[in-house]
Amino acid sequence: MQRVCFLLKVRPERLAEYRERHREVWPDMREALTRAGWHNYSLFLRDDGLLVGYLETDDFEAAKKAMAETEVNARWQAEMAPFFEDLDGRPDEGMRPLDEVFHLD
Repeated sequence: MQRVCFLLKVRPERLAEYRERHREVWPDMREALTRAGWHNYSLFLRDDGLLVGYLETDDFEAAKKAMAETEVNARWQAEMAPFFEDLDGRPDEGMRPLDEVFHLD
């Protein structure tokens, strides 16, 4: 299983709304993520807007591609794009995995 961690930056003035939107992620979005192979997916948000994402998947590129092909992901990404700083395009296209340097089994 591949472990993936990435960083994004949420606009400080949109933090409360971003948190609220993620309290009730659409059921069809949750289902699509699961079907596409996103497991143990978590988002962590710092008060300055730093967003840390973590997931486990068999193949991150294949999992991203599977999501990119869904209609629900297109809608979700369009709604989420205005929340982020320093982003050209959709938020899911801005996820750049960090290099894992240590893992304790």
